[in-house]
Amino acid sequence: MRALRRGALRGLLRRWRGSLQLRVVATTTALGLLVAVAVGTYLLDAVADGLVEERRQVALADAARAAATAQAQFDASTPSTAADVEQLAGDVVSALEGPGPDRLRGVLLLGPREGAEGAAPVRDLASEGLSPADVPAGLRRAVTSSDVQQVQLVDLSGGSGAPSLVVGSTVTLPRAGERELYFVYPLTSEQRTTALVRRTFAGGGLALVVLVGAVAWVVTRLVVQPVREAAGTAERLAGGRLDERMRVRGSDDFARLAGAFNEMAAGMQQHIGRLEELSRLQQRFVSDVSHELRTPLTTIRMAGEVLHDARAGFEPVAARSAELLMTQLERFDTLLADLLEISRFDAGAAALEPDPQDVRALVHRVVDFTAALAERRGSTVLVSEPASPCTAEVDARRIERVLRNLLGNAVEHGESRPIEVTVVCDERTVAVGVRDHGVGLAPAQLPRVFDRFWRADPARARTTGGSGLGLAIALEDTRLHGGRLDVWGSPGHGCHFVLTVPRVAGRPLRSVPLPVVPVGWREPVAALPAGRAAVPGVAP
Repeated sequence: MRALRRGALRGLLRRWRGSLQLRVVATTTALGLLVAVAVGTYLLDAVADGLVEERRQVALADAARAAATAQAQFDASTPSTAADVEQLAGDVVSALEGPGPDRLRGVLLLGPREGAEGAAPVRDLASEGLSPADVPAGLRRAVTSSDVQQVQLVDLSGGSGAPSLVVGSTVTLPRAGERELYFVYPLTSEQRTTALVRRTFAGGGLALVVLVGAVAWVVTRLVVQPVREAAGTAERLAGGRLDERMRVRGSDDFARLAGAFNEMAAGMQQHIGRLEELSRLQQRFVSDVSHELRTPLTTIRMAGEVLHDARAGFEPVAARSAELLMTQLERFDTLLADLLEISRFDAGAAALEPDPQDVRALVHRVVDFTAALAERRGSTVLVSEPASPCTAEVDARRIERVLRNLLGNAVEHGESRPIEVTVVCDERTVAVGVRDHGVGLAPAQLPRVFDRFWRADPARARTTGGSGLGLAIALEDTRLHGGRLDVWGSPGHGCHFVLTVPRVAGRPLRSVPLPVVPVGWREPVAALPAGRAAVPGVAP
């Protein structure tokens, strides 16, 4: 259940982040609700205060008239006994009460406080439902110490009903002296009015919030829909459908945006078309030149071989020239072959011929091929491999070419230090790592490693006669296999190239069994999966 809640929460957060319309509508509705609550509370308090204040003024005036009427009746009477005084007080209190069961006012006539002297005893009188204890002691003190009316809001229901206004003043009874006269005005009507206003505000506020949310949804949709159309069109343009255009409706800001977007797309399509045509011309030029150079190069090579074979009879200078000529002809032949291979990749004519191969055997053939070069450079090649076969469906010629390029670069830049070749495989992939401990590469140089004719140090001479296209061809061969070619480097600590290919041709690459970054290092990695561009400083 907890996992289900977490999944629902993640889905909600994903929906929240991915929908501008949802965020705008939710935020607008929340703000509208907050404003409605704040304004409604303020207005309700103002209405309630206004009703209570109005009732207070009416109660004060009514109590003043009633107190004057009671005093007039007391003044006009001449009771002879205490019983007559008490009878008179009871009659006046009954006369002052409001009519009917829902009395508009209650009356209390209270005798002197405990300890008062010189007054005839008269019991406290109160309307039905009231008692002397209902009058707060503070109000009684204020009434007995002042000649003006005193009023106080008192909750006589204990919180279960409406509060009441209690208005107090003093009157003088014949033969009994000064007494306290209180009038109680329940605020039941005002409370009902306030409840009605509260319900009205709640219903109106809820309707207003819903209306605001609906308006925000409609307005946001009008704004977001063209943006979504633009995003979809841009995605289709990025996917290669350069003829996609936005619909232009009306003449507002979005229409101008759509028109500008379409003009930009048309310009991009035209520019990309020119670039594609230029690229095709360049590819055709390289291919044509490479093929055309084959014939004169073959003739020159034949003549060079004749001169090279006969150099023993030449003078030392001429013999050395024949050797240099043959060396450069071999390098020229390698460069021409690489140019032809690159032109086939550019033209999309390169084809894979996979066969089940034990990658360990391919590695050993490459190591044997470069053994003489490694010996001349003073490097030792150490091979680490599993005991069981690492069979994969690969094009042996292309994989050997990749490994020759990697191992040749390691020998070239290894500074006569040991070179480590590691073969690792799992159920799905096979990886081969080539690690040298030579000059290395700076992090800023890693994204350029596989560029054509790029050199980390332009002043450094090529001692192995490379064409400058080896790593570019290695990358294309790797992509053709659906694999990836990663490189790590650190100045003064060498480089580590890792070739990873799936064991079954055509299947996606789902694991990398050999990490490209050596243990203990945190340097940037140039990761180049098949069919994708390099991202500087991003680890795979």
